[in-house]
Amino acid sequence: MNKSLLFLLAVASLLFASCVPLKDLTYLQKKDPSDTENVINPVNVKPYRLQTNDVLSIEIKANDPKLVSIFSVSGTGQSAKSEAGLYFDGFTVDDHGNIRMPVLGEINVLGFTLDEVRLDVEKRLLSEYFNKEADIFVNVKLAGLRYTINGEIGSPGSKVLYQEKVTIMEAIANSGDITITGDRKAVTIIRQFPQGTEMHDIDLTDVKVMQSPYYYVKPNDYIYVKALPQKTWGTGKTGIESLTTVITLLSLVTTTYLLLTR
Repeated sequence: MNKSLLFLLAVASLLFASCVPLKDLTYLQKKDPSDTENVINPVNVKPYRLQTNDVLSIEIKANDPKLVSIFSVSGTGQSAKSEAGLYFDGFTVDDHGNIRMPVLGEINVLGFTLDEVRLDVEKRLLSEYFNKEADIFVNVKLAGLRYTINGEIGSPGSKVLYQEKVTIMEAIANSGDITITGDRKAVTIIRQFPQGTEMHDIDLTDVKVMQSPYYYVKPNDYIYVKALPQKTWGTGKTGIESLTTVITLLSLVTTTYLLLTR
């Protein structure tokens, strides 16, 4: 009987150990007790440099709207601001790194920042078509910040956010949060660069992740949330689920023991 009790205690300990602890579910914890500084130093985020397949929204304005109407795309109004409208009426960076604008023709933008593209378009307009009195205003934006998130996430898939900057926490919140069996300590970011692809893991349970350059999502990022071992153990993700499993197992073992000792 003592052996049976020891066995049951061992099984119960294993089951409770299989629960996902609170420290693995809490974001942005202060893990270093010696660190008394509460202010997180801001990360110097480098401006995004355009890649192939990026879609740009370029808006040109002037004192007289008729002067710049020939440089505008056909889409106007709210429909042009939708994701589908920006896809069809925006300027896509082709495989050669160029965009094609009305009248201005092909402009190479590969590896340029948005500000550099804006200055280039303004320079072309002022040197070839307008003078300074026309008061030309050029606005260049990405047609949405697109990223893909997969794995242990509430709503996986490709997402588009119309913001200048998006943190990894915002991207996860926009995707239904990480599931209880998702590994918050090793979220993988796969990032595209003109020279190739980089892969990096970040720990979202550590407040110092806010100092990482990967804390901010870049266009075309792929975010993958791996599963914790508890998902495959099948013993319960919470204390209540594990307790239910323990009670069921105890009942089964007790019934079996009573039947064998009769």
